[in-house]
Amino acid sequence: MIAPHERRRLALESELGEEITCDGLTASWVIFQRRRGHRHSTDDLLTGYHALEQSPPVSTLLDLGTGIGTVGLLALSGMEGARLTCIEAQAVSFRLLRENVAANALEERVEMIHGDLRELDLPTKYPLITGSPPYFDPRAGVMPADSQKAHARFELRGDVRDYARAARRHLAPEGLFVFCFPWPQKARAMDAATGEGLAIVSHRDVIPRIGIAPLFSLFVCRLGAAPTPEPEPPFVVRDARGVHTDDMRRVRARFGWTSPDAC
Repeated sequence: MIAPHERRRLALESELGEEITCDGLTASWVIFQRRRGHRHSTDDLLTGYHALEQSPPVSTLLDLGTGIGTVGLLALSGMEGARLTCIEAQAVSFRLLRENVAANALEERVEMIHGDLRELDLPTKYPLITGSPPYFDPRAGVMPADSQKAHARFELRGDVRDYARAARRHLAPEGLFVFCFPWPQKARAMDAATGEGLAIVSHRDVIPRIGIAPLFSLFVCRLGAAPTPEPEPPFVVRDARGVHTDDMRRVRARFGWTSPDAC
């Protein structure tokens, strides 16, 4: 007998005409991803984790530009009983998002919107909003031929300022907006947030391995204006030997991974 996830994976491969993998998002939740498409990565993982660490428990949350659902679902996994609203415009990513919500039996907890976050205007205000904006101006590099990769990497439907603007429209008075952005463009991300009326509560650089420059930064914002605080100590993923640090092991444990080689 074929297991349900394997049956769905095979059906997705037939529908999309390409290889699909079924991978662990947490120890108990799975995600379907394109083998040669945009895939779940460390920046998604740490954005979801940072949101959980920085926010008190909430009953509702919003994820902007959700892709296949990774950041929003990671945050939802740590908020018992909460409901997630998420918006994604790219067609293949939205198709996989629907599948990933169904695969984890989350239909009653997740509202999925197929649309452009720049046009989002919901009546609800959210105590927690997350996002992982695309990193690059379309003029900054070679555009992938693959539509999913192109939209995930390049600002084809809005940039970091558009994410900040959408967050400001939908934040509850004491709510938090948590997002990530490349470390070399850190000043741009901070200008986008403050330019849209958000105060930066904290910011933390992420170093993939000791001896390497930071790769991206994590930001926590709220409504209003305030002096930008000093950066928190960097988050280091791996030590000089390539072994996960204690900080990274805590992240994995938060999502239920107990084996050092799991997920």
